[in-house]
Amino acid sequence: MTTASPTTDAATGPFAERTWTTPFGLPPFERITPAHYLPAFEAALDAHNAEIAAIAGASEAPTFDNTVGALERAGLDLDRVAGVFFNLSGSHTNPELQAVERAITPRLARHGSAIYLNPELWARISAVDAEAEALGPEERRVLDRYRMRFRRSGADLAPDAKARMAEIAGRMAELGTRFSQNLLADEGAFALPLDGPDDLAGLPDFLRDAAASAARERGGQHGHVITLSRSLIEPFLVFSTRRDLRERAYEAWSKRGENGGDTDNRGLIAEIVALRAERARLLGFESFAHFKLDDTMAGHPDAAMDLLRNVWTPAHHQAAAERDRLQGLIQAEGGNFSLARHDWRHYAEKLRRAEHDLDEGEIKPYLPLDGMIEAAFDTASRLFGLRFEELTDVPRYHPDVRAWAVRDADGSEVGVFLGDYFARASKRSGAWMSAFRSQERLNGVVRPIIVNVMNFARAPEGEATLLSFDDARTLFHEFGHALHGLLSDVTYPLLAGTAVAGDFVELPSQLYEHWLEQPEVLRRHARHYRTGEPMPEDLLKRLLAARTFNQGFATVEYTSSAIVDMTLHLSSAGEDGLDVLAFEAEALKRIAMPAEISMRHRAPHFAHIFSGDGYAAGYYSYLWSEVLDADAFDAFREAGDIFHPETAARLRKFVYGAGNLQDPGEAYTAFRGRLPSIDPLLRKRGLAA
Repeated sequence: MTTASPTTDAATGPFAERTWTTPFGLPPFERITPAHYLPAFEAALDAHNAEIAAIAGASEAPTFDNTVGALERAGLDLDRVAGVFFNLSGSHTNPELQAVERAITPRLARHGSAIYLNPELWARISAVDAEAEALGPEERRVLDRYRMRFRRSGADLAPDAKARMAEIAGRMAELGTRFSQNLLADEGAFALPLDGPDDLAGLPDFLRDAAASAARERGGQHGHVITLSRSLIEPFLVFSTRRDLRERAYEAWSKRGENGGDTDNRGLIAEIVALRAERARLLGFESFAHFKLDDTMAGHPDAAMDLLRNVWTPAHHQAAAERDRLQGLIQAEGGNFSLARHDWRHYAEKLRRAEHDLDEGEIKPYLPLDGMIEAAFDTASRLFGLRFEELTDVPRYHPDVRAWAVRDADGSEVGVFLGDYFARASKRSGAWMSAFRSQERLNGVVRPIIVNVMNFARAPEGEATLLSFDDARTLFHEFGHALHGLLSDVTYPLLAGTAVAGDFVELPSQLYEHWLEQPEVLRRHARHYRTGEPMPEDLLKRLLAARTFNQGFATVEYTSSAIVDMTLHLSSAGEDGLDVLAFEAEALKRIAMPAEISMRHRAPHFAHIFSGDGYAAGYYSYLWSEVLDADAFDAFREAGDIFHPETAARLRKFVYGAGNLQDPGEAYTAFRGRLPSIDPLLRKRGLAA
């Protein structure tokens, strides 16, 4: 994105144009500067306020169309500005955008509160009579969801409590923004230089190449560097034979957000937890966790905790057995030390080689990034009939971004898919899906613009970027989310795409991962990046045989994070000045967390739950959705065809295309014919007795 000049007339910039004449209506990224955003937000907020005032103050009797439908037609300019801005603030930020983010997020939170706490507007929504108007199922669902949103935002509270709810919303927006920016600063500040052969000991060529690319991007003062991008640091922890360097890298990774100074997140967490607990009490809930889960499939924290405990027990037992085998390996090599957290991945890789004759360096040449993108596309084509046409001459916000037009089997346009695959300093860590524009039909035929953002380590210029199997799984996971957005087939924006219950939203993404692990898909797409030869059958069999290897570790790492998240939000600890590290340590002690394993996300860098409310008291949802996805893929196995047309058609209709048209339990039952059990999940993770 270009930098604004002092003479930029932001008020007449791209956001002032009623429509964009770019291909597919893509945002004209090259013309948008940081100076455009605040004036665009100002104008859009003013317009939305006027629309809300007209709806709330209408003299006509309230109907679905003049009240709820009008709300769905309002705020389109604000959606457009926010859609561009918040995507770029995560994937390609800079100091100017961060300043805008700090300024605008509390204002947007106050704006949203003013809408949901507007008594005249709430009275009109409450008065809409679905029976008298003979509303259809989708309209009834929209009405129900609006009423739920208003109640959960405090519409029924007394004036003083409403005012406090608005204050909390504004402050929470500030805190979440600061948390994210602190985390990005900590991640960007660290680089472990690798100077000379000794520092590179044990690193395979692909990792040396990626570390060299990272060094060049960091200014070239060193030949190789390891950054805190997961696609660099995790393989470094796997392959480096320098235990001292592994410890330094792991310490930096583990301590993001708790290094003191301006970027320390511990104080922010204490305030966030306290404000969440206060908001829940104002709404009549026992805790924030009770509030959050009241509108989910789980329905209550006890249900989520029961699932976590049911998985924790066998995972904990298996992790102990894995630990003992790793310690035995250390001793067999003559090591006179106990297995530590920065050792686990290194020795697990050695054990995997020994037990499965499998080496990550042997696998990666068969998983080039372009090949895995094609595998994800081909899977979508075989399941849903989709076609992908790469676009070369369209606007993009960074040169790395690739774009594809997505078409249905009959050639009709579905939407546009953007892929932003490589790590860079301007991008927050992790991987995610988002929308620049969501599908709907209320305001004309609006086709989605969906983006997947990754943080893969880039190969040197002219070389193919090679993925680990975990990287490839991440690509399939996020593309599953993308399909959820692309295949959305609803009328009302409120119900579109991924706007579903938090513990249902991971079903489309986690289910899609299953196809990557199918021999039929790997035989077709896992091809050597130089020769084009398919993965040897023996290697493929060894790879698939090792799928449940180290699953005790992986499950303990994830489940401990989910348990701490839920425990934290069941408490009111923040109100007395939360010591987040002490709370975390005590929560882990109660579940007998193995000393050799750390949480996947420790609290000071747990962006899922502190950068916003999305996964707060909801990190369990990955496991809840995994119960669904393991059972859902069994539907294809039972049909005898992993691309079974009738099963795929039901999947598209009731899951990928349905948005929030139904209660998630009803939607799953419509696809599968019943609700699932936990057994397929335990088998999938190798935890079944």
